[in-house]
Amino acid sequence: MLRDIIRIDEEKCTGCGECIPNCPEGAIQLIDGKARLVSELFCDGLGACIGFCPFGAISVEKREAEKYDERKVMVNIIKGGENVIKAHLIHLRDHGENELYDQAIEVLKEKGMDIPDIDDSSSRQEQTPASQESEVKEIQFTCPGARMMDLRDEMTAESEPESEPTAETRDLKSELKTWPIQLKLLNPNAPYLKNADLVIASDCVPFAYPNFHERFLKGKVLLILCPKLDSNIEAYVDKLAEILKNQNIKSITIVHMEVACCFGIKFIMNSALKKAGKNADITSYKISIYGDILQ
Repeated sequence: MLRDIIRIDEEKCTGCGECIPNCPEGAIQLIDGKARLVSELFCDGLGACIGFCPFGAISVEKREAEKYDERKVMVNIIKGGENVIKAHLIHLRDHGENELYDQAIEVLKEKGMDIPDIDDSSSRQEQTPASQESEVKEIQFTCPGARMMDLRDEMTAESEPESEPTAETRDLKSELKTWPIQLKLLNPNAPYLKNADLVIASDCVPFAYPNFHERFLKGKVLLILCPKLDSNIEAYVDKLAEILKNQNIKSITIVHMEVACCFGIKFIMNSALKKAGKNADITSYKISIYGDILQ
């Protein structure tokens, strides 16, 4: 069947093994000094391992692969013990895979095993199937990139009392001076790239960080991308490398979200620098889902 499944670039993989503990399903093993996808059956294609590869060797592609089987995966998961079971359940829940989550719970019950408490912030004492949960408002999480959360009550409680808008807030102006901003659409020979200060941001950043224009964008050229959902990462590396070779870029600022998969933006940029044979100081900022600068 045609489905999403991970791809490991053997040339980029150094065999560091960082991806392996972040694949609780056991689909990846270290063989002959390289990370290998040893079972298409066990790979769910959600890409939890992507953000943990320091070299950007893992991506998700759509191709013909054996159908993922949660019940068979759970047989392998159970062998790893309680912590592996817990990590797997969190992984499924945080990615909204309710049907697979319920199948996993069913297998545990069939084998007479305890259902681990995977959410310490929850008042629930007994784990219930995800499909029966009518409201999800937990704030503790493992994979905020995909986890459904409702922050409205918390954000409202922390916000300042409403006041009349000032002239300054009414007349905020965009600092965006170039178009297009999607890296996929950008012409690497665009004249405005010459001697530019680049801001390379993940797609979610301008929505999460309210002062993005004033803090990061003023006087700079913006490029945006999603290192997890965009399909052709190699093309991004090639395009950025061409820009770096020919446009005499003055500075590079990377702004990404705190979620693991978003860290891939750093690896894309570093790969482009290497391909272009350039050295550059990169200023990097990490943004929380609450809109704070973490780093």
